[in-house]
Amino acid sequence: MRTRAAVLCGAAVVVAGSLTAVPAGANPRHAATGAPAAPVTATAPSGPAASAAKLTWKECGTTDYPALQCASLKVPLDHAHPQGRQITLALSRVPHTAATSQGPLLVNPGGPGGSGLSLAGFVASALPEAVAAQYDVIGFDPRGVGRSTPALDCRPGHFDAVRPDSVPGTPAIERANLTRVRAFAADCGKKYADVLPYIDTVSTARDLDLIRRALGAQRINYLGYSYGTYLGAVYAKLYPERVRRLVLDSVVDPTGVWYEDNLTQDHAFDDRHRALMAWIAEHDSVYRLGTDPAAVEAEWYAMRAALAAKPAGGKVGAAELEDTFMPGGYYDGYWPPLAEAFAAYVHDKKIGPLVAAYEDFGAVDGSDDNGFSVYSAVQCRDAAWPRDWNRWHRDTWAVYQKAPFMAWNNTWYNASCAFWPTGTLRPVNIANGKLPPALLFQATDDAATPYEGGVTVHRLLRGSSLVVEQGGGNHGVTLSGNACLDEHLARYLTDGTVPRGGGAADAVCSRTPGPEPLGTKGASTAARGSALHGLLGFRG
Repeated sequence: MRTRAAVLCGAAVVVAGSLTAVPAGANPRHAATGAPAAPVTATAPSGPAASAAKLTWKECGTTDYPALQCASLKVPLDHAHPQGRQITLALSRVPHTAATSQGPLLVNPGGPGGSGLSLAGFVASALPEAVAAQYDVIGFDPRGVGRSTPALDCRPGHFDAVRPDSVPGTPAIERANLTRVRAFAADCGKKYADVLPYIDTVSTARDLDLIRRALGAQRINYLGYSYGTYLGAVYAKLYPERVRRLVLDSVVDPTGVWYEDNLTQDHAFDDRHRALMAWIAEHDSVYRLGTDPAAVEAEWYAMRAALAAKPAGGKVGAAELEDTFMPGGYYDGYWPPLAEAFAAYVHDKKIGPLVAAYEDFGAVDGSDDNGFSVYSAVQCRDAAWPRDWNRWHRDTWAVYQKAPFMAWNNTWYNASCAFWPTGTLRPVNIANGKLPPALLFQATDDAATPYEGGVTVHRLLRGSSLVVEQGGGNHGVTLSGNACLDEHLARYLTDGTVPRGGGAADAVCSRTPGPEPLGTKGASTAARGSALHGLLGFRG
């Protein structure tokens, strides 16, 4: 699911120094037709050697991450034609400071569509100093994203408030939503007809190998969150001999990309929303919304109905309310301000806190327009989606009966794939027996990438190790305050050590304590957690 994009690398970023690199070889070109393309070859292609030129790094530090450096890299739009049109990737780096280096650690925040430039600074600062010092931490904006060029923006203002109610209670509401998603797909096709056939996970994975070459590394280390776990697994399948260490945090189920994974998300997000309602009920002395979670939930849906009839401040209707509360499914540190806005509306009909919460958590800005455009381009291209709208209609109503919170909102977020102007590829079978031990992290109650995805990838990556946060519901669990998880990560990055417990999980860590209401003695901003979750690009 999406979250507001962070402003990455700040205004001081200068993307400088370009390099034209040649890929290892040809990737079969797929025609932009409605039929699925042939399966992607699961090995690295052979072909001409890459240029030995080096990247030119320039200082682009920010207040939060003063050591950041930036560069750019030219890569082929179409890896099957390496001498053809070139596009540019934006890169960032925090250089190693130790006497010896363990090489580059590439980091990706997910999405697809998330910018990774500032994530390099965050990871380098959040890791133990002795560990971070051994790596060149490398961030990057994938093709189409952020400071890479061209940067996609298919339909600016697509999420401008107030949108039609996400739940199509009448045929007119459904037609209005269909008109929106059709227009988005059509506009994307008109603006980027020559680019969309090459915005996909496999093309991005091939870009990663060109980054590796430009860095002069024989192998890379990789840390990916959310969708970044699928990207990392695809890279590892294409180039297993070029992977040194592989960390996947909050793991996408590769067997469901992408239609089935989104349906699974709907149920998991509904569970997390109910967990928020239960937390509010536990703190009835603060919020005065009742001690019965079901009653609190009923009050929330009553608020939703009221906003569908009369949007708050002309900004927050029913769909925007869902957008506002959806980030609470990713990170429970957002629960206290969401609960306060909820209570203020119910008790005093105050719309100010609710509008402020929407602007903090749900509102879309220009960088989100870019992120959503790339999200759509990658997911719609990566795998086949139903082209018959009746299938979406039936499936979503079936989910809605059990999990109403995000079912229709999530459908409309993805529905442009029913009308996407390119053909589709087939998902990569990421099963891999050629890798060094990989380390996976997964919370049992993660909504965006449910627990089963971590278990599945653990099974598919032979020799991998799975560390579970028992009872945890946050998305992106390392480097966000859980010392047990971070110890496993630090040990792995130091010397490759992984836990070996056998069974579904090799190690289990307790969840971090839940939040406390704002203004109470136990309240905390959970700064590391909120910093990470502000950088992650969600959905996937």
